[in-house]
Amino acid sequence: MFIQPWDAALDDAEWQTWIAAGHDFGVLSINGPPGGAPIAVPTHFTADGSSLLVHLARPNPAWKAIENDPNVTFTVTGDYAFIPGPWRAGPGIPPTDGVPTSYYAAVQFTCRATIVDDPQAKAELLRRQMAHFQPEGDHAPIDIDQPPYGRMLPGIRGLRLDITEVRAKFKYDDHKPVEHRTAVADHLTHRGQSLDLDTARQQRRRLDRIGPWKP
Repeated sequence: MFIQPWDAALDDAEWQTWIAAGHDFGVLSINGPPGGAPIAVPTHFTADGSSLLVHLARPNPAWKAIENDPNVTFTVTGDYAFIPGPWRAGPGIPPTDGVPTSYYAAVQFTCRATIVDDPQAKAELLRRQMAHFQPEGDHAPIDIDQPPYGRMLPGIRGLRLDITEVRAKFKYDDHKPVEHRTAVADHLTHRGQSLDLDTARQQRRRLDRIGPWKP
């Protein structure tokens, strides 16, 4: 993931806060066989200290690839929108000469994967995931000896991704003048499609923290 200086996270707290705000779905990327394409698995995950917790169905082809090479990446993307060219045309530039772009936030984790097959360890992994996704506790006990989870555990394998590097990108034209960024955020709010409002919120948040860009 290429990151311009003005797109970089301001500090670790920025991407950590963004992940904690409900961005818990991403793509696990694994090296494929020699000459083959990488394997990409979309999945929910749970942050657990310096690790990410995932579980996948046992027949998933990802397992063989992970056994061959446990070095993986996990990418989370959100708060994205297409920005039309006319919105980015500078002063005195015809709107049709404006160059479009994409705005988005992305966090990419480089990890070393450990497969979790022990039944008790798998059950504990699922408990941690459920504590995140269903904190109300409105589910049956996750126990190897009790239904429904006990009989389903053999059908999955757990995965602990120990994070070795984090690269975060917040691409919201932070190198452009304040007036330009404010105007684009207003356009996004007015358009109000898909993730436009979330994207505008991110742009205004970065604007408040950064102000005018200083190389």
